[in-house]
Amino acid sequence: MHMIMMITILFIMISNTMMLLSIILSKKSFMDREKCSPFECGFDPKSVARIPFSLHFFLITVIFLIFDVEIVLIFPIIMLFKTVNMLTWTKTSIFFIMILLLGLYHEWNQNMLNWTN
Repeated sequence: MHMIMMITILFIMISNTMMLLSIILSKKSFMDREKCSPFECGFDPKSVARIPFSLHFFLITVIFLIFDVEIVLIFPIIMLFKTVNMLTWTKTSIFFIMILLLGLYHEWNQNMLNWTN
């Protein structure tokens, strides 16, 4: 029992010594406003917060998210191929793909896919 306490105290002393040494010897970095910002979004954090934001960039982001979610919705359709009959699966797939193509046509018609301003 006495030996276990001595080993435990020794381990605690060694770990505390190592933590103290790491605090003393570590490089102290200067924490400015930019380093303390929570994320890097491409904007200068020291500038005015109310700068004009490109609406086109926002629309491209929304289009990407929509198509990303659509990919997640296509996977269950593929898995249903084995459980439902062929006619139901074909109708469902064509309906879903037609909605996607109509949305893509509308975006193309509105010039959302052109990157020029």
